[in-house]
Amino acid sequence: MMEKIVSLAKRRGFIFPGSEIYGGLAGTWDYGPLGVELKNNIKQMWWKRFVQQRDDMVGIDSAVIMNPRVWEQSGHVETFTDPLVECSVCKNRWRTDALDQIGARNSDGSYQCPTMVVSKIKGEKDIHCPGKLSEPRNFNLLFRTFVGAVEDSTSTAYLRPETAQGMFVNFKNILDTTHKKLPFGIAQIGKAFRNEITPRDFIFRSREFEQMEIEYFIQEQDWKKYFDHWLDEMRRWIKDIGINEAQAHELEVPEDELAHYSKRTVDFEYDFPFGKKELYGLAYRTDFDLKNHFKEPPYAQEGIEPFYPHVIEPTWGVDRTVLAVLLSAYREEKNEKGIRVYLALPPNISPYQAAVFPLVGNKEHIVEKARSVYQSLKFRMSVAWDDRGNIGKRYYAQDEIGTPFCITIDYQTLEDDTVTVRDRDTAKQERVGIENLVLLLTEKHLSSLVVKPKKS
Repeated sequence: MMEKIVSLAKRRGFIFPGSEIYGGLAGTWDYGPLGVELKNNIKQMWWKRFVQQRDDMVGIDSAVIMNPRVWEQSGHVETFTDPLVECSVCKNRWRTDALDQIGARNSDGSYQCPTMVVSKIKGEKDIHCPGKLSEPRNFNLLFRTFVGAVEDSTSTAYLRPETAQGMFVNFKNILDTTHKKLPFGIAQIGKAFRNEITPRDFIFRSREFEQMEIEYFIQEQDWKKYFDHWLDEMRRWIKDIGINEAQAHELEVPEDELAHYSKRTVDFEYDFPFGKKELYGLAYRTDFDLKNHFKEPPYAQEGIEPFYPHVIEPTWGVDRTVLAVLLSAYREEKNEKGIRVYLALPPNISPYQAAVFPLVGNKEHIVEKARSVYQSLKFRMSVAWDDRGNIGKRYYAQDEIGTPFCITIDYQTLEDDTVTVRDRDTAKQERVGIENLVLLLTEKHLSSLVVKPKKS
């Protein structure tokens, strides 16, 4: 399944390997013309739903490079590590779970270095590196860089490994400018960077990725109420974004496996082709972060002594959402011509919500009419224009990229101002008057959908 998704993603312009013409760079990916539309639609749906349609939320966009003291105070410099084993010969490093996944464990429980080396003996196949693997040791995942012209310890900085700290360090600024009262949240969408040793599984685990994250500030006694509220919101998001609910699961993280800042965490996992893996996370971070960044309690309310608010943190991975959505939407359907492949994407996140075709590309009056229909729709929704090849191939191409409806202008259109509208999921066609086209598409939920969140 993954091979099919990776192939379709590249062939149709969703996702390309990063720096491909120079041999690529492990753990980096570029979003193509259709991929960036899908990704942006997902982010816009999230922003509209959780920021613009809520009175208890504000957004920010904090810097990628922050004062290194931020990461010292948050504990990342000291504790943001992965246990890795290192080969004594080739010096490559791996996570033990990655070694288990590729079957590198020996019968005695030890690990075999999975690096393949070229044999010097003629006629022999490549063999495993003979090096011994060390006991697991912690390696820091922060991306280190330097600020300024001199590269020394005084100019050391880090690319942020998460978006959360930008919201915590701006807590007082946001209070002073918005005068928000508890409960309220700060939301952010942005890039984060982790020096993953073993990036793998397409866009699931990469060194540069994007997060949609909320820090929701509350009074301590209300944490269970708002934890349940955000648990419900994340469940509804999974359904509305088009992720297969039957393949989504909730994992209550055991107490002895919680992050150092968390009192309770629920991971949302998805049945990816390479295993059940984390998709989203919901954590109760208590007042850990604000206490680390502010010497004095930053929140004051009339009649109450200043205090440190507690935090509920729902986190969504953008890239993992894209992957789960593509996997959930992929369909293969047998017909008389073979196998039809299509992406059953929700209309509001599809790269195009409709495509417009002239039946033939060499008849001026038909092309002109098709152009006028295309122009009238493109300012209301995202619309593709396609006049290449025969109509069947155009349908096939639009099916593969998830376009919900294809509109064909033909000879009859010139006579009665009607067009053919073809449904992606059923492949059925119906005749519709041009004057009713926008209304029809709107009724079929092709315009931007507004999903109102439940009141807390």
